[in-house]
Amino acid sequence: MADQPERIPQHRHCRNCGKAFTGDGEFCGEECKTSAGAGAKKKIRKLLFIWLAIVGATAVVSVIYFMAQS
Repeated sequence: MADQPERIPQHRHCRNCGKAFTGDGEFCGEECKTSAGAGAKKKIRKLLFIWLAIVGATAVVSVIYFMAQS
């Protein structure tokens, strides 16, 4: 039975970079944690801009539609 596969120790993968690490938490270190936070803020800003653009376009189309009905 010399051909047994080597066992991999218990580990987690970082949510930011994907690197395997042992210990608690979701990130391998503070650098990945802050980087993930900055990325999340950037994503939220982008989604807010898209949402505002959709609301604004809907308002413009509604105004044009109601002005054409008059």
